Amino acid sequence: MALTDEAIERIKEMIVKGELRPGDRLPKEVDLAERLGLSRNSLREAVKALSLIRVLDVRQGDGTYVTSLQPEVLLDTVGFVLDFHRDDSVLALLEVRRILEPAATAMAAQHMTDAEIVQLGELLVSMENAKDLNQMIETDLEFHRRIAVGSGNPVLASLIDSLSAPTLRARIWRGLTEEGATDRTQEQHRAIHQALASRQAEVARSWAAVHVAGVEDWLRRAL
Repeated sequence: MALTDEAIERIKEMIVKGELRPGDRLPKEVDLAERLGLSRNSLREAVKALSLIRVLDVRQGDGTYVTSLQPEVLLDTVGFVLDFHRDDSVLALLEVRRILEPAATAMAAQHMTDAEIVQLGELLVSMENAKDLNQMIETDLEFHRRIAVGSGNPVLASLIDSLSAPTLRARIWRGLTEEGATDRTQEQHRAIHQALASRQAEVARSWAAVHVAGVEDWLRRAL
């Protein structure tokens, strides 16, 4: 079990046993890490993941709280995050995305305007300078959305957009649990942008395929 998954499992146990109830504030990071026998880094990543799906609420300058959801809903949500990567449907959706997105990226190299490509580069800078995980995810989604729209084919763009939400959790979870995944993602984004800027459609297609295949490969290994 990955360290982040283990940390989440420990927090789940605290909810199951009633040690943490909706509305409760989590103990200080250093105290909770020692209590659970975890590193502070693992605990911190677990809190990030759980706050992303709104099981925990991180209040700047105040602390981290269990949300006011019903306990059974909380447990279902945590269980979903722990078990989602065993769902073959996510893998099937990633396979479809691997087919469609490289094609859209190659088309975008031919159809996007110079101004749109410049704006895409500015979005990359925002992504790399993101202050938190939520901001990084938002800019990541927008990066892919703009490329799909830039293909010039609204039907293809709509299909790709429909695959974004169902595969988002897998992409987030990989970024949280696989060492170096975020850095590789940013490198691939830069390579895609450079290929678009130089109007190299087949290079853009290849980098997009590598980019999507990375998540798919991680999920296959997780399965």
